Amino acid sequence: MKPVSEIQSVLDSNRFAVLATQHEGQPHASLMAFAPMGGVRYLIVATYRDTLKYRSLCKDGRVAILIDSRGISGSVSQRNLVVTAHGIASEVPADYHEAAEQALLARHSDLSAFIGSPDCAMLRVDVIAYEVVAGTEDVLWYKVADLAPA
Repeated sequence: MKPVSEIQSVLDSNRFAVLATQHEGQPHASLMAFAPMGGVRYLIVATYRDTLKYRSLCKDGRVAILIDSRGISGSVSQRNLVVTAHGIASEVPADYHEAAEQALLARHSDLSAFIGSPDCAMLRVDVIAYEVVAGTEDVLWYKVADLAPA
C-alpha cells in the first residue's frame, strides 16, 4: 500500500486524536475530535477560544497530532499504525469555514451546538509532515509536499 493511502486510511478510520501544543515551554496534550480535509493535507479541529490550547496556538501554531489506529477494526490498512501529523494550526480561513464545519460535523454530529457557538474557533492544521510508526524499528517520515495522491 502506498504511504499516502496508509495515512489516509488511518485518518479516515479514526475520529479522535491527541493534539500537542506548548505554552511557555510546557507541553500540553488534548484529546480532540478531528476530521481530515483535502486528503492528507489538512486536519480540522475545534476548541473554545477561552482555553489554554487556543491561547497557546495564538502564540505558536506549531502542533503535533497523534492518531492511533491500533485495535481499530475495519481499517483498510493491513498494519497497525500510529501516525503523527506535524504542522501549523490557525483559524480556518473564512472561505473554507463552511466546508471545514461540514467535514467536522459529518464525523461528529453530536458537536453541532459546540461548533455553532460564537465562542468556538474552527482550526485548520496545515500538515507539513507525517511520522508513520508501525513498530519500534519501523518509523518513516513523509513530507506532505512529496506525497502523491492516493
